[in-house]
Amino acid sequence: MTDADTDLDLLDTLIAKARARGADQADAVAARGVSISHARRLGNVEKLERSESQDLGLRVLIGQKQAVVSSNDWSPSALDDLVERALAMAGAVPDDPYAGLATAEQISPGPHPNVDSVDPVEPSAQDLLDCAAAAEEAALSVAGVSNSEGAEADWSHWSIALAASNGFSGTYQGSRHGVGVSVLAGEGVGMESDYDYSTAVYRSDLDDPVKVGKSAGERAVAKLNPRKGPTTSAPVIFDPRVSNGMLRHLTSAVNGAGIARGVGFLKDKMGDQIMPKGVTVLDDPHRPRGLGSKPFDAEGLANPALALVEDGVLQTWILDLRSARQLDLTSNGRAARGVSGPPSPSTTNVYMQPGDLTPEALIGEIESGFYVTSMMGMGVNGVTGDYSRGASGFWIEKGEIAYPVNEVTVAGNLIEMFLNLTPANDLTFKYATNAPTLRIDGMTVAGE
Repeated sequence: MTDADTDLDLLDTLIAKARARGADQADAVAARGVSISHARRLGNVEKLERSESQDLGLRVLIGQKQAVVSSNDWSPSALDDLVERALAMAGAVPDDPYAGLATAEQISPGPHPNVDSVDPVEPSAQDLLDCAAAAEEAALSVAGVSNSEGAEADWSHWSIALAASNGFSGTYQGSRHGVGVSVLAGEGVGMESDYDYSTAVYRSDLDDPVKVGKSAGERAVAKLNPRKGPTTSAPVIFDPRVSNGMLRHLTSAVNGAGIARGVGFLKDKMGDQIMPKGVTVLDDPHRPRGLGSKPFDAEGLANPALALVEDGVLQTWILDLRSARQLDLTSNGRAARGVSGPPSPSTTNVYMQPGDLTPEALIGEIESGFYVTSMMGMGVNGVTGDYSRGASGFWIEKGEIAYPVNEVTVAGNLIEMFLNLTPANDLTFKYATNAPTLRIDGMTVAGE
């Protein structure tokens, strides 16, 4: 019997105990994890750690009263206490008219899709030591790099088991391999820092650590001797390292929990043109080896691929059962949860489909503009869409990268920014949320 089978048996027993002691409905989730992490700086090992964990969460409902409790003690007596605490808490809270499990007809019947989300090979500690060393050494070999802020390599594996009194039962696993390095270039007060990293489900999909290191070093050197940049209205190019932030602002604005509360700058935009024609944004939980992939959602519902924006038109909200009930809609299988709280709406693998133009073509049309490679601060108003963030990168003159700039603010309103964006053709799947290089015209750039 596997750990997953054992965990499902444990959850079934826990749910049966809760039902026998007065719960009308119950569900439970068990999470196991193991991770290894290594950090080094200038060739010296600073950390080599291995950790293992197990956590369990139980949700009970008595009528419309709901409570969630969690524990990392899985002994029989501790789980008995867990059930008693959950029932006592549920009896003391007010009714939630929208709480409740899925009906038997709503749950995903299985077999659940294979999302290829786990690498069966566990790296050795030496593998991680070699990976981080290769990244740091490559970064330090770049001419102009003067110091290291450190390199890290890590691996993790986890398993999730979910069961509910409505008959749902399912498990899945995941893994992550990662390597990253941050270095300094220049000397004294003129030093600049930058980084690069790679994360993948499979070690074979991880970028070569030498490539990661060289990229970090070259990025840091390219930032030397920055200027502040002018204050003007100009086109702004967002590098893929930061362009996915636009999608995170989108998904936050269409999250069903916020829409049900009547907040968000897109709350009245369903069915409206919010991006240019031809622009499509998808959420695909079943993308093989995707960093956010999972075969079903946290309420046991099927989670098919979903177009959030299609041909520029807003198509749907991100919904779990509770937000769907509030809005008199049907959940689209986007529930997520940890062990210590109830489900809430969330995305998985979000990406904007690429456009037709190369990044060079988007830049080449700009007489004077700003290429953003990093951003600071979170000056975004989710209610109005007002956007203002610190940024650094490079100034564009006559279609070419001219010089590095820092201490610049870029500002606008996301409603207008979305309508004025143009995606390049360089989409890569580096994160759970991905966008190609984006050009947004008519932004306010505040520098000197």
